[in-house]
Amino acid sequence: QVQLVESGGGLVQAGGSLRLSCAASGRTFSNYAMGWFRQAPGKEREFVAGISRGGTSTHYADSVKGQFTISRDNAKNTVYLQMNSLKPEDTAVYYCAASYSLYGGWAVREYDYWGQGTQVTVSS
Repeated sequence: QVQLVESGGGLVQAGGSLRLSCAASGRTFSNYAMGWFRQAPGKEREFVAGISRGGTSTHYADSVKGQFTISRDNAKNTVYLQMNSLKPEDTAVYYCAASYSLYGGWAVREYDYWGQGTQVTVSS
């Protein structure tokens, strides 16, 4: 089992920044690719960003490319999501997820463990 706990969400004005963190415990963190997803009210959960086990490969949804940056620190068992130039449409619950694979993927079904989520609200 892998336990994931997100933090860093909150209320921010449009144009502002937030940094989300996800702390992992339970299994060897570096064996898992990690991803961030988000879910807005009434919408399906969607992929945001992913990072490989070693942190050398990343991939992003087109909607956040150039705006968000995913990173990880395997020594601290933590993955981050730096979110800049936030827009009201970025408002959602953000989830981190772990995939027992090298690169992770784009789909919810490719991830094995999930955190409880952290709310991000961007006001206009």
